[in-house]
Amino acid sequence: MMIKKIASYVLIAVVLVVTLISILAVWDIINVENVMRKVLTSMFILFIAAVVTLFIFAVIIKDGNTNNDRTN
Repeated sequence: MMIKKIASYVLIAVVLVVTLISILAVWDIINVENVMRKVLTSMFILFIAAVVTLFIFAVIIKDGNTNNDRTN
């Protein structure tokens, strides 16, 4: 359960940072041509890492727990 809370807080922080960058770009305070590309690429990499992690938790760890339950 603690992992879910930490992941939720990290995602909230990422959303807030992207929102702040977007607002600064609207007001032409920063140049976002390269920044937004890097942000979107980074978010895609985080998404892929989350998918792989969820797969590991769902398949490998779940299978290990169900095998132990059957033997008991």
